[in-house]
Amino acid sequence: MARRKYPTQQEHQLALSDEAVAYIADALMQLALDFEKIHYTQICRHYQAVTPEPEHHPPQLDLFPEQSPLPAGQGRA
Repeated sequence: MARRKYPTQQEHQLALSDEAVAYIADALMQLALDFEKIHYTQICRHYQAVTPEPEHHPPQLDLFPEQSPLPAGQGRA
């Protein structure tokens, strides 16, 4: 029987301890947060450039449109 030269994906994933994985995840998250903090203005400018302008600019959202009053006798008591 021939022996494998390379570890399988599952064996490769088990090569790190839980503690090591947690430290790496924390370091990567901190790196991402620091990067975003430094380049936030550029990131916003990019998203504004690629986001299409809305066709209608309402001054305020109409959350509660006016409704016609109910006929007499059908309103709340």
